[in-house]
Amino acid sequence: MAETAHKFKLKKEDTVQIIAGKDKGKRGRIIKILRDKDRVIVEGANIVKKAQKRRNQQDRGGIIEIEAPLHSSNLMIVCKKCGPTRIGYKIDGAKKNRVCRKCGEAL
Repeated sequence: MAETAHKFKLKKEDTVQIIAGKDKGKRGRIIKILRDKDRVIVEGANIVKKAQKRRNQQDRGGIIEIEAPLHSSNLMIVCKKCGPTRIGYKIDGAKKNRVCRKCGEAL
């Protein structure tokens, strides 16, 4: 049975704060969203060491540090005014805009 990809309220380039896990409290930008796995890669967070095989003569193999994906439920979007918040929506004619649930400012 195949899982369906979830709809995300978060988007690429959003500033988010990690609310659970080893990097709790850290903030960063979203680099990539993996919809099929319900996960997000955040810049500078959840760093893991990975053994990388040497691909060619110039390439350096060895142990590298990369950002591992985090589950989307462990993230909260950051509002410029009031910090970590949930996302609400305001419908403006034909446009649907994301707004901060605390202060109502557009995200």
